[in-house]
Amino acid sequence: MTDDELYRQYLAGEKSAFDKLMLRYGDVLTLYLSAVLHDWHDAEDIMIEAFARIMVKRPAIRDGGFKAYLFKTGRNLAARFASKRGRIQTFALEELEADVASPERTEVQYLNEERKQALYRCLNRIAPAYREALWLVYMEDLSYRQASEVLNVSEKKIDHLLQRGKQALRQELEKEGVTDAHE
Repeated sequence: MTDDELYRQYLAGEKSAFDKLMLRYGDVLTLYLSAVLHDWHDAEDIMIEAFARIMVKRPAIRDGGFKAYLFKTGRNLAARFASKRGRIQTFALEELEADVASPERTEVQYLNEERKQALYRCLNRIAPAYREALWLVYMEDLSYRQASEVLNVSEKKIDHLLQRGKQALRQELEKEGVTDAHE
């Protein structure tokens, strides 16, 4: 069932449809917000607040736009929360770095995990605006239009951020010894 169908069911009075949307996007939104806030617990609180805001306000969301609307709501709430706390808001992926030296892993799993960790290290070394645009488009699978809505910039700006971000990321990956990185 699509996001649009679930949201319409919720608007029609079926509360369980919204629960399904929360199950679908709760974890990925929390992960995104933890990269913005640098605190998992605050990210969880903001994720719940973002869903609650949509539940209460019941906004008209264009077809195909639920995920982008949710992420924009979460990002705006996180920005407000960070400004109240006097925190600098930058998109960072430290939370995703993990110990890859588990003895139960096969060599292929170990190498794949090493590459993933190298990617996260490299992403953290590029400009936060590039990192966030790359994350939204390539990890969260948002369209340019949806990413532009979340970041409150034009689609042309998203294209610019992605092009510069890929270029910067490629340079950082080469420094890490990853030379077979693709566009």
